[in-house]
Amino acid sequence: MLNLKNPIHFTSIEDAELQLQTSIQSGLSSQTAHERISEYGENRLQSDKGVSAWKILLRQVLNAMCVVLILAAALSFGTTDWIEGGVISAIIFLNVVVGFVQEYKAEKTMDSLRSLASPMANVLRDGSMETIESHKLAVGDIATLKTGDVVPADIRLVETINFETDEALLTGESLPVVKNAHASFNMNEDVPVGDRINLAYSSSVVTKGRATGICYATGMNTEIGGIATSLRQSHPIFSQKPDPNEENYKKKLRKYRFRVFLYYVKRILGLNVGTPLQRKLTVLAYVLFIIAVVLAIVVMAAHTFHVTNEVSIYAISLGISIIPESLIAVLSITMALGQKNMSARRVIVRKLEALEALGGVTDICSDKTGTITQGKMIARRVWIPSYGYLVIETSSPFDPTTGTVSTIHQPLETITDAENPKVEEMHELRVFDDLDPVLKISSLCNLSSINKNSEGDWVAKGEPTEIALHVFSSRFNYGKEELLKNHKLLREYPFDSEIKRMAVVYQGKENNPEVYVKGAVERVLERCESIATQPLDSEKRQIVLAQMDTLASQGLRVLALARKYIQNSVEIETLSREDVESNLDFVSLVGIYDPPRVESKQAVNLCHRAGIRVHMLTGDHPETAKAIAKEVGIIPSYIKDNDPNMSWMVMTGPQFDALSDHEIDNMKALCLVIARCAPQTKVKMIHSLHRRKAFVAMTGDGVNDSPSLKQADVGIAMGLNGSDVAKDASDIVLTDDNFSSIVNAIEEGRRIFDNITKFVLHLLISNVGEVILLVVGLAFRDIHHLSVFPMSPVEILWCNMITSSFPSMGLGMEKAQPDIMERLPHDNKVGVFTKSLIFDMIAYGFFIGVMSLMTWVVIMYAFGTGNLGYDCNSYYHDGCKDVFRARSSVFSVVTFCILIMACEVKNFDNSFFNLNGIPWKEWSFGDCFRKLTENRFLIWAIILAFASVFPTIYIPVINTDVFKHRPIGWEWGVVAVAVILFFIFAEFWKLIRRTLTKPHGKGRIRRTLSRTLTSETKLSESQLEKRLFKQSRNLSS
Repeated sequence: MLNLKNPIHFTSIEDAELQLQTSIQSGLSSQTAHERISEYGENRLQSDKGVSAWKILLRQVLNAMCVVLILAAALSFGTTDWIEGGVISAIIFLNVVVGFVQEYKAEKTMDSLRSLASPMANVLRDGSMETIESHKLAVGDIATLKTGDVVPADIRLVETINFETDEALLTGESLPVVKNAHASFNMNEDVPVGDRINLAYSSSVVTKGRATGICYATGMNTEIGGIATSLRQSHPIFSQKPDPNEENYKKKLRKYRFRVFLYYVKRILGLNVGTPLQRKLTVLAYVLFIIAVVLAIVVMAAHTFHVTNEVSIYAISLGISIIPESLIAVLSITMALGQKNMSARRVIVRKLEALEALGGVTDICSDKTGTITQGKMIARRVWIPSYGYLVIETSSPFDPTTGTVSTIHQPLETITDAENPKVEEMHELRVFDDLDPVLKISSLCNLSSINKNSEGDWVAKGEPTEIALHVFSSRFNYGKEELLKNHKLLREYPFDSEIKRMAVVYQGKENNPEVYVKGAVERVLERCESIATQPLDSEKRQIVLAQMDTLASQGLRVLALARKYIQNSVEIETLSREDVESNLDFVSLVGIYDPPRVESKQAVNLCHRAGIRVHMLTGDHPETAKAIAKEVGIIPSYIKDNDPNMSWMVMTGPQFDALSDHEIDNMKALCLVIARCAPQTKVKMIHSLHRRKAFVAMTGDGVNDSPSLKQADVGIAMGLNGSDVAKDASDIVLTDDNFSSIVNAIEEGRRIFDNITKFVLHLLISNVGEVILLVVGLAFRDIHHLSVFPMSPVEILWCNMITSSFPSMGLGMEKAQPDIMERLPHDNKVGVFTKSLIFDMIAYGFFIGVMSLMTWVVIMYAFGTGNLGYDCNSYYHDGCKDVFRARSSVFSVVTFCILIMACEVKNFDNSFFNLNGIPWKEWSFGDCFRKLTENRFLIWAIILAFASVFPTIYIPVINTDVFKHRPIGWEWGVVAVAVILFFIFAEFWKLIRRTLTKPHGKGRIRRTLSRTLTSETKLSESQLEKRLFKQSRNLSS
């Protein structure tokens, strides 16, 4: 790092600028910044570990599926079955390598996607402001900070305006620290880290105000880097070590060591790592492993525990038949692809748990501004009490030179008399006396900037509401840059979401200091004492509120502007915010129009069809919120303003907060719109929804939204206008701040959940069929009374690894079903293993087992000699001819049935010939063929798996010595009959499912079967309407 003569907090701003070889006015050049990053490294902590190849390899080797195969290989080698042991070892190697490569690529993809949501830094480079990823920050960069930012590096402050940071992570201080760029310290002083108020530290959070500073330390050279090891997240169990001075210390220490031991055992077994679904599947793997051991014991018991090589081989066959070896690998690949698809739909997944959870969301609590609406605001109407209205018509939110301005002359005294006020266009924009303070407040009580870019287009930076006010004042040449020539900022009180106001104090060249205030109408009005030089009595207050309601009912967001003078003799620094914002003179109301996004109405309608309730939580006026909610369909169109239901559909934050939990729980339904919503209201809303068994997604962008984002089941942060704190607390980040992207994320979450269900079913069906086949196969004894397996271990592994795995990967890539957003959300507590899936698994698996057994019996006993020979589990000889031919046939039947199921499970209900479920009169062969072949990976996996059967049967040595079967001829006829019968059964089972899910079906038995055998997740229009808008506390009603 650059060497400083003295510690940075002792160094003046000028010396810091000189020693760090930078310019406060223009910042570093891009070339210098890149050179410094190359020399000193990126702004990262070493504890920010990347992807570990060793850990991924270890996970692949130690997962339950692989452990079973390792045991099977060891047992094969132990019984001197070298070929079988070698094949199993090769499959283990293949499984580990494929799984490692895929998971490593997936982890790298996830890592790169997560970096898109990493904290950003606003820096001055080459004389212009840029937003860069914080790890690209260089020593000497000039950085700007605002409320909600995470400080990206250690910074020497050069300018501060009401600037405070939360340094609890570094110093343990619970209260924010007030910073002062111009603070100086004596070189002889010992100044602790927490008292260096002219510095801002990396990873601290800006809680108030804004600042500019010079970056003097990055990465491991920061204060937080010095203690990075203590910041590495560890499991809470390690913080529970008992103190030696505690009572019963030895007993508590033994318990602590046992808990740590269990933690590491679970970690090695994969029971406490990964997402909830991955943990469930790991548990499933170990349950299946236990079942495999039990089945192996059954094999031994069937042979009176006289364990020979033959018995051991059969036990191995039965044990590996129940394990879906590729399940974990296929799941990891599917999740990684899902995360990649999410990013293409403008959603960055920060936590994989959210990917699983999104499909189960029942309620979305969304902000309005910039999410449901465009966030490109226009000051549409301005009401000045002593004059009347200004009406602005324009289509450009940033260009102050376009559009028209009209006036409606209607002073406060005549406001109740005029019925049809005259509208006059201002052909020449002029600033009259009553308009002057409106323009000054709009421009100076404002942090935005507007200007022309190099292409000559108007661009703006800042919060949309402030941009609208700034553009309005710039129409009259009252832009901020122009006014700052004659006005000096003395004090700034940033917008506070609790009091919903912002205030600034400016000193003009001739006048006394003047306070300018803007904010929510009620919050500004409560601080006012006068209006238009007259006392603000209750009558005039009601007139102001009536004007606010008028503007709000037009869908305008209404702000109030106010001001007052301060005597020159008063010390501004000594005044509290309470004093500064008291005894104000009411100046104006500004109605700002934020048009809904074009896609919002369709997205809300899609949510309703999917059984998802949409709640709008906004800081706007109730009338504004209600107008926008009706426009986009959050409030149904048939609900009129005088409808009694409107009383619970639209509430204010204070009204909702005033209700007890008991009162909220007894409400007919939770409100659809909360206006004037505070951060704590959002948290209360989430708790209320959770008590109604809802699964909630919550949006947020500010620092104060982080509690609600953490409390929500899925926290959604805004990528464009969201604070770093909100992003850090969230599960997913929207890169375009668009409500429709939330709906896209839910649709993608449902698609992923659907596909996981498909490939889990597909993998487990073959296992069930193989277990049935081999358990019943214990009855087939050779002349030595040893069981002869209908399928060899290598055949079983081939079916599970080659035949099933790659089609299952293809199923993980399936497109969303056409009706995916016309079903109710799935239950995340139940997860993948629903009653429907279990019954499907048993039904299809049972019939595969039956068809396989039928094939074995027909070939062995109907057309064969019924002679099972001897040692046919070990090697081929003439006495095993029928057995080996029957095995080839059974192997073919199982393989082809599995491949048929790869197509059948593309849709659990619809026919193989009509997977989209279109009316049969509209059906065409072309549509059917396109649907079957649209997933290229799946179709090629099926074709190659089908083709792989024939080399295994007909290539010499491989067939008899490895697979324990031999070439067949006429037996293909038996195979064809068995496969056709299985296909007919699959179609018949789907017909039963379709019949049960018909909405007009009645009867208790039908309903019971429907709930058991199918998901039954669609509702009629009336049922859906009741769920969305008329539901009682019991959501199942």
